[in-house]
Order: sequence, then C-alpha cells, then structure tokens
Amino acid sequence: MVRRRTTDTDADDLPRYFVWVRGLEGPEPQKWMAMDFGVGDWKRPLVLAYLALPEEERHLPLSALARRYPPPRVDVL
Repeated sequence: MVRRRTTDTDADDLPRYFVWVRGLEGPEPQKWMAMDFGVGDWKRPLVLAYLALPEEERHLPLSALARRYPPPRVDVL
C-alpha cells in the first residue's frame, strides 16, 4: 500500500475550521470540516471561538494551531 504524505492531500480533504470548545478542564482545540452544529444546534454553547483556516494553514497540526491562535479567556464560575 502506498502512503501519501500529508502535504500531498487535497485542500478539500483537510479540516477548514480551527475551533476552541469548552472542555472539562478548560478550552480545548479542535479542527472541524464544517461549522455544522448538529440537530437543534446542541454544540453551539460549547463553541468558545472559531476561525476559518486559510488553505496554507489547514495541514498544520493541532498543537501548532493552538500556539498560533491561543484560547479565548473564559470566566470560571
């Protein structure tokens, strides 16, 4: 089986959005293919911030994106 390098993938196959969501221990980064909030928009309250990624940043690992775009400040009750 031939393995493709991650740089050889089409831009359409890569996640388009970098999203900070509310996690159990604070904000957590995620990469999403689409801003689809699901049935009844149940995910919307969990999203703290999102960014549409330019094509040249879609291949970057989650850790690099998290350093480049830090989490928003979240007030803890």
